[in-house]
Amino acid sequence: RGNYRFEPVTDKVIRYGLGAVKGTGQLAVEAVVRAREEGGPFKSLYDFCVRIDRQRINKRTVEALIKAGAFDAIQQNRASLIASVDRAFEFANATAANAAQVDIFGDSEHGSATAEPELVDATPWGVKERLTFEKTAVGFYLSGHLFDEVSHEVRRFCKREITDLLDSRDQQVIAGIVSDFRVINGQRGRLAIFKLDDKSDSIDATADEALMNANRNTLKDDELVIVSGRLQPARGGFEARFQVQQVWDLASARCRFGKFLRVAVNGKAPDIARLLKDFPARTEQSEHGELVQGLPVRLSMARGGAQVELQLGERAKFFPTDAALASWTAQAEAGKAAVIYE
Repeated sequence: RGNYRFEPVTDKVIRYGLGAVKGTGQLAVEAVVRAREEGGPFKSLYDFCVRIDRQRINKRTVEALIKAGAFDAIQQNRASLIASVDRAFEFANATAANAAQVDIFGDSEHGSATAEPELVDATPWGVKERLTFEKTAVGFYLSGHLFDEVSHEVRRFCKREITDLLDSRDQQVIAGIVSDFRVINGQRGRLAIFKLDDKSDSIDATADEALMNANRNTLKDDELVIVSGRLQPARGGFEARFQVQQVWDLASARCRFGKFLRVAVNGKAPDIARLLKDFPARTEQSEHGELVQGLPVRLSMARGGAQVELQLGERAKFFPTDAALASWTAQAEAGKAAVIYE
């Protein structure tokens, strides 16, 4: 429905301008609008590619529109649409060739319309992949927020939202998605400056060079981090800033804040040796010596109304990545495996 520019629909609704999608341009959008006005709403990706002026719109433009969500009313699976762009252009070119043949011979026997092929079967993108592509197309998350995917678990151990930060010099723990990450040269070495956003609010944050280097795989755009630090209140025309002193990704936070993984079993234990081999606890050097990063495991069994939990020993700690938790869950009774935080 969109045109090149943003348009008010009601007092509270604005229709997004297709010209604001990166990779389009005014001529391309005008070609889309013209085709839509002449032939009505597009029925499919193939219908779109057949009807638009392909001299004005190339494959990259179509891919940008898909990533932005412009085709969601036609097909929700953006991954399938992206995988089908080449097929759709081939179909459009074949349809145009058939139409040209009809014009030459003056009858339809020498050129007939071809039935639209199926879209390429592709696994739908997860929330992070979908929103990351969306951000490349429109510049920000439009249909959701990266924090949505993890908020339920994160809020079990990190209760304080950014909007509820206390005006205090005490240490506080918050979580958020990193954005606008950049590095500057400060008075005491290089300094990382970035925004943390947990959907309730966002705040500027800083991390010194040592902390930045120790967490270079975590402190980057579009990544979830859980951080501990102190709030530097707004003063002298400067906005409030959060001085980060510790950083965890979600797996490390599970080790730091989680008590254990509870795994339901009923007559058949998981392949514990294999799981520990695939996802061993991690060791890291600190000023206090070697530290083990791992989550303990308890096996939970129920019989005739009675329940018992078996705590596995220290050697049974594992590093709780998403893949590790999925593997424990797959071997648990009825898929019942959960990190217990309190």
